[in-house]
Amino acid sequence: MNEDQINALSQEVIGAAIEVHRNLGPGLLEHTYQAALMCELRLRGIKAESEV
Repeated sequence: MNEDQINALSQEVIGAAIEVHRNLGPGLLEHTYQAALMCELRLRGIKAESEV
């Protein structure tokens, strides 16, 4: 993966995290945000594993 691809992926992951927080708001348990982020990443076509 080159630097441009890493930067693009980073922007997508940050965007996904912002989207989750925007939709769920503050104050929930970490597990809830984690599950929602995994769903959002899948929707964006990003393969990820949780707590490896």
